[in-house]
Amino acid sequence: MRSYLILGMCILFLIQYFVEIQWLQYLLVVVSLIAFFGSVTKASRFPRIAGLIMMAVGIAVEWSKGTGIDGISEGLILILPLLTLLTLVPLLSIPLRLGGYFESISHLLHHFLHQPKKLFTGITGTLFLLSPILNLGSVRIIHEFLEDLKFPSAMTAKGYIMGFTTAIMWSPYFASVSLVLHYLNVSFHEYILYGISLGLLSLIVGNLLFVFWVKRHPLALGGSVNGQLDKRVQKHLFKLVLFVVILLGVCLGVESITHWSMMVIVCLVSIVIPSVFGLKKSNWRQMHPLLVDYRDRTVPMLNNEIMLFMSAGMLAFAMKGTTAMNGISSILIGFANQSFFLFAIAILIFVLVVSYIGIHQIAAVGVLAMQLNPTELGISNVALALILLLSWSISTALSPFSGLSLMVSRLSGITGMKEGLRVNGQHAFIFSIVSIVIISFVK
Repeated sequence: MRSYLILGMCILFLIQYFVEIQWLQYLLVVVSLIAFFGSVTKASRFPRIAGLIMMAVGIAVEWSKGTGIDGISEGLILILPLLTLLTLVPLLSIPLRLGGYFESISHLLHHFLHQPKKLFTGITGTLFLLSPILNLGSVRIIHEFLEDLKFPSAMTAKGYIMGFTTAIMWSPYFASVSLVLHYLNVSFHEYILYGISLGLLSLIVGNLLFVFWVKRHPLALGGSVNGQLDKRVQKHLFKLVLFVVILLGVCLGVESITHWSMMVIVCLVSIVIPSVFGLKKSNWRQMHPLLVDYRDRTVPMLNNEIMLFMSAGMLAFAMKGTTAMNGISSILIGFANQSFFLFAIAILIFVLVVSYIGIHQIAAVGVLAMQLNPTELGISNVALALILLLSWSISTALSPFSGLSLMVSRLSGITGMKEGLRVNGQHAFIFSIVSIVIISFVK
């Protein structure tokens, strides 16, 4: 029943986006609140407590501003595109599962067992491609492939976190990119080359640092593998890369023609591609059990995300225009007038500190995206988007309370605090400095 409620909320949002009927908007708010409070008992302890606190504070602040029910409704509606995105994007994994692509990835990684540097590149590169589609599920899949190999905990934490966080900066299938570009009114085709460049830069910096790390920590991961990778596996891997490129191309094409929100386009693509794949009768028979699993397992597991995303979005919307945020904006404008580097560092520190006390990046980055005016800062919308997404990526990697850190901590056996600063701190610092220097030429 909960699955149908969540999926119904997503469909209602997509309908409301195109028809814009007032009574449908009120119905959507009611359904979303039912989904939120229905997730309270199902969510994990931390997301439940943090979600309830952020929602309560957000509603209280919005009510104190005098906007009443309309203001609260607007705050809830604003975050629904992200929840819809999060719910529907996993449908894209179905064609990948049925196409044998995951098995090919497993073959690729096992092929490099005797070559730690290439293996690390394989792990991070695979996450670069899969994370936009599978979100945290990509980390689980990679770990299932390699679980029996007993990697050093530090290598696991480095590879998973660094590989995953690259997608935060470039993928339209991620909440981060969709949210920031939406709030700053930046089209995806304006941003994509910059975002992918930063993602690739993160991969390069991470893999170079791993070369030095592995010299100090020699690894013996398994027996050698001779010969080249099987041609069938190579073909599947090429098709996987092509699949991701086609997805990006479709999104860019639809955006340039229709000027719809990229979040809506991604949601529609996530529905259409599996539907087209299932038109073939034999494919449909194979898809049916995966769709049932999606309905019965994947969608109901979104309780933590619903609690955190909806409450953090409500808090971000409520904080916009408050005395506190106006004060922070003034400080940031002052930094920007003195030095772009100071401004960028201040943004990074602010988002990291907020995430370190357990508040989701949606709240911190969302309120900054809504509050800050690029013209007053003397920078372009794209430059501000890059800084905000960089801060989102870095805080996700370093905060012990991010969903990624909590998962990797469980898989690697390293505490969230150590996993963030001690294992990935060097990469985060170097990557941040280099990125800010590059972004300064974009501003």
